[in-house]
Amino acid sequence: MPTVSVLITTYNSARFLKSCLDSLKAQTYRPLELIVVDNASTDSTRQVLEKLAEGGKLIFNDANLGFAAGQNQAVRASGGEWLLSLNPDVVLDPDFVWEMVAAGELDPAVGSVSGKLLRWSPDKEPQLTGIIDSTGIYFTPSLRHLDRGAEQSDRGQYDRLEYVFGASGAAALYRRAMIEDVAVEGEFFDQQFFAYREDADLAWRAQLMAWKCIYAPKAVAWHVRRVTPERRNHLPLEINWHSVKNRFLMRAKNISWRLYGRFFLPVTWRDAQVVGYCLLVDRRLLSALGAVWKARKELGRKRQLIQARRRVPDKELLGWFSVEPKSMLDGPLPAK
Repeated sequence: MPTVSVLITTYNSARFLKSCLDSLKAQTYRPLELIVVDNASTDSTRQVLEKLAEGGKLIFNDANLGFAAGQNQAVRASGGEWLLSLNPDVVLDPDFVWEMVAAGELDPAVGSVSGKLLRWSPDKEPQLTGIIDSTGIYFTPSLRHLDRGAEQSDRGQYDRLEYVFGASGAAALYRRAMIEDVAVEGEFFDQQFFAYREDADLAWRAQLMAWKCIYAPKAVAWHVRRVTPERRNHLPLEINWHSVKNRFLMRAKNISWRLYGRFFLPVTWRDAQVVGYCLLVDRRLLSALGAVWKARKELGRKRQLIQARRRVPDKELLGWFSVEPKSMLDGPLPAK
């Protein structure tokens, strides 16, 4: 069986680590390789890792470099054919990795795999939670990216093996060949993002380069979801700041002018809502828009690299942008 490298980036994650690492040890799949990058945690994360992550590669940064940079460090330190990007606040069913790899191996054009993520409150047993967190990412015509099935009770409505746009980075399996193919200037996750939305940006880039994402319903995990649209007013400034910034970074690199024109009205309406929020609710977020403007030259360079390498025309991508959660039984993209 191919080696799976498990990549975890931590930042003050001690509260969740034991449950996460215990679920990794209980996996029925072998061989597994563990790489953990800690972004200068100030709680007991380091002590927990040194005690519980036996045999894993531990990397301790002197500063918080962000999720994207941490995962890129872990990628460079890994050797697996498949790489599992895993949040420390996720608990895996014992067969999770097995089911993810089995789904990914069905099609050589599959570059990423999404499992069925359910919500987990750390104060409850995760097996008792039946609320869906994510069954894959989808994009709306306003260029919002959302999680399929989020907040719904799991009644079997997402129990079909199918293609989706992308996988939530909380627990996503990536093929190394795809990682090497879609990396831009050596970065798998875009480090300009720091954190938040980098998984959606990656999913879009992978679609442009003809890599599919498959949803494996039998791969079940539980995730503590702390960032949702409904909680926007109650989130820390840093989270909202990066979220605003990254909405525009993602679009600037990935969307064609033709596709932008097709979605001009819903995109403009959503942009007005975002800017209005910055102006009327929290003016501190206006500097996020300034950060996008300051990054315009670097964005232009990345956009040129991505668009020059894209293999999929807009007409094949158009069907993925939908108001309702989208999936396809037969992937629309050509096999590599």
